[in-house]
Amino acid sequence: MGVIHIDDRADPRVDDFRDLSTADRRPDRPGGKGLVIAEGTVVVSRLLASRYPVRALLGVERRFAELADELAGTDLPQYVTSAETMAEIVGFHLNRGILAVAGRPAPLTVSEVVADAGTVAVLEGVGDHENLGALFRNAAALGVGGVLLGPGCSDPLYRRSVRVSMGHVLRVPFGHLTDWPGGLDELRARGFAVAACTPRPGSVPLPELRRYAPGRVALLFGAEGPGLTETALAAADHAVRIPMPAGVDSLNIATAAAVAFYELARDH
Repeated sequence: MGVIHIDDRADPRVDDFRDLSTADRRPDRPGGKGLVIAEGTVVVSRLLASRYPVRALLGVERRFAELADELAGTDLPQYVTSAETMAEIVGFHLNRGILAVAGRPAPLTVSEVVADAGTVAVLEGVGDHENLGALFRNAAALGVGGVLLGPGCSDPLYRRSVRVSMGHVLRVPFGHLTDWPGGLDELRARGFAVAACTPRPGSVPLPELRRYAPGRVALLFGAEGPGLTETALAAADHAVRIPMPAGVDSLNIATAAAVAFYELARDH
C-alpha cells in the first residue's frame, strides 16, 4: 500500500492508533485488540526487525524519512499526517512523531525461551509496566537469554513497557510459567539452578553464587516492595542477595536485576 496521506482524524483506516489515552478503548489492552504499539523511530525500527507482524505505521513525514531504509521494499500502510491530526487521532501530542502497530504471534513455550540461554530471569508479581520494561532493557544489554513470567506480572507488550524497554521486549524471548512454582522443575530438568534474589539474612552474597551454581542460572525476582512470596522462596535452590551497606535494604527491581545480570555475565 505504501504512503497514504491522512488529514481527517475520523478516517477509519487509522482506528488501530485511536484513543491511546482512553483506558477502556485502548487497542493495546487485553479488552482491546491486543495490538503491540511501538513509539519513536528506534522502537519502531526494532519492531520492523522483530517476529511481530506489523500492520501499519502512523506519523509525521520527517519521522518516516528517518525510517526510509527499514521501510524500503515493504508494502505496509504508511499513514502520513500532521502533528496536529496525529494528536487528535492518538489522544495526546506524541513527541516521538511516529507509531507502528503489530499483531501478536503465537507465544513462546518455556523450552523455546530457555533453549539457548545461560541465564534467565523469572518474575513473580512484577505488575509495574515501567519496571518490567526497564528489566527487559537490562536483560538485553547484559546478555540474559530470556524472561519467564510467573503469576501477577503485567503484560510486557503493553505500550508503556515496550517504550521503556526501548523495544528490547520485542527482542528478548519471553514466555509464561503457568504452573507456579511447579514450573521451576522444568528449568531444573534443563540444567538450571534456581536462585531467588532476596535481601533476607542468610542468603548467599551475589559474588559467591557461582560457587553453588556454576552452570545455567534462573534468577527469581519479586515485586518491588513485597518481594518474592514465601512459596517462591521455598521453591528456589538458593537465596542470593546483593551486598549493601547497613540501612539500605533493597533496590529498584530493574536496578537489582541489572546488578545480578552483570555479575553472572562477568563470571562467564
